[in-house]
Amino acid sequence: MDRSCFVVARNPDVDSTLPYLIRLPLGGGLVLKTGDDWPHTARVYCHRAEEWPDAVDILQQVPVRSCSRRGAAVDLILERGRNSRSQFVFTRLKNGREAIFWQTPRTTRSLRPGIRLPGRRASGIGRLEIVADTRERYPYRFAHQKAVVGREALPVGDYGVKHEGRIVALVERKSLADFAQALIEGSLAFQMAHLATYPRAAVVVEAPYAAVFKHEHVSAGWLADLVGRHQARYPAVPLVFCGTRPLAEEWVFRFLGAALALALEGEADDTVDPESGSG
Repeated sequence: MDRSCFVVARNPDVDSTLPYLIRLPLGGGLVLKTGDDWPHTARVYCHRAEEWPDAVDILQQVPVRSCSRRGAAVDLILERGRNSRSQFVFTRLKNGREAIFWQTPRTTRSLRPGIRLPGRRASGIGRLEIVADTRERYPYRFAHQKAVVGREALPVGDYGVKHEGRIVALVERKSLADFAQALIEGSLAFQMAHLATYPRAAVVVEAPYAAVFKHEHVSAGWLADLVGRHQARYPAVPLVFCGTRPLAEEWVFRFLGAALALALEGEADDTVDPESGSG
C-alpha cells in the first residue's frame, strides 16, 4: 500500500456501525472508521481507529495532492477530477467525547441553517488585540469592530496579532497609489518575501481589482501582469482587493481574528490533534 495515497477499505470489524476505513497520509498515517466512502450528500461521521489492519479489502487508493492540518481541521485534496476536495473537522461534543466530521464544499452548503456566524467579534474572540505599526501615519482604528489597537514597531507590514509574544499574522495595507508605486518600483516583492516568512500574512488593497486597469501613467495590462507575477511568486501571501478603505479595515479585522483563533486552536490537547493516536 502506497502510504502517500488516500486509501478507502472495508472495515473488517463486522460489528462496527461504521463500515469503512480510510487512511490519510498525515504524520505516521491517520486511520479513521467512517460511515461512508465519501461525503456524497451529507457530512460523514468518523471515529479514530487504532491502526490499519494487516489484511483488508481495499476499495480505493488515490494519489494525494495535499493533506495538511489547519488548526482543528485537516484539508484533503486528491489527484482526481471529481470528488477531490474534502475536510475533516475535529471537535468535542457536550459530553466531552471527540467527534470527527468529514465534509465537502457541497455538503457544507447543504447544511441546515442555524450555524452560529460571528457578529462583530472576530472568530469568537471577545476582544481582539491588534498591533498597528508605529510608522503607519493614519492607522485603522477598528472602532466599528471594537478591537483594542496598540502601537509598536513591526518587522514588516502595518497590522498584526501576537500570541504569547510571538507574531502569528501580519497585514500590509496599501492605497491604490501606494500599491501601484510599490509594484512599479519593485519594493512590493521585498515586502511580500518578508511577509512570507511569517505563519500567516496578506497584502490588502483599498481599491477594487478593476482599478488596476485604470492607472493613468502605465499600461493597464502591464500592471495587471505585475500583480499576477507577484501573486504567483509568493502564493502564501494573498493580494486582496477590498474596494474601499472601510471594507479593507473590516477584512483585516476578520483575517487577524481568524489567524489568532487558529493559533489558539493549536494549543488544544491531543484529543483533537489529527496527528495523534486514538482518543
